[in-house]
Amino acid sequence: MSIASDMIRGHTDAIILAQLMHSDSYGYQINRAIQEKTGGQFELKEATLYTAFRRLEQTGCITSYWGDENTGARRRYYSITSQGMDAYYRMVADWEQSKQLIQTLIAPGSGT
Repeated sequence: MSIASDMIRGHTDAIILAQLMHSDSYGYQINRAIQEKTGGQFELKEATLYTAFRRLEQTGCITSYWGDENTGARRRYYSITSQGMDAYYRMVADWEQSKQLIQTLIAPGSGT
């Protein structure tokens, strides 16, 4: 069963920031980590991923720099900023609150 994109839409920024909390990374590597963590059930479309990178960079949540690869194509790496860490923690708190609210609303025997 694949994860419904509608359930994840709106959390792209938090997903990307979560990956960058561990270390700097580049687009393909971030998407690969997402695929691995979800057992292949979810991946971000390339356009969605790079649109999110631009948005996060414009809001000061991440910065980017060109890697210094000796072989192959140069990669643009992304790094989370302190502002991005604050945003990540806010997004996680919002998610937890939303998750609890949805659980209350849809759980069997939830007062209906």
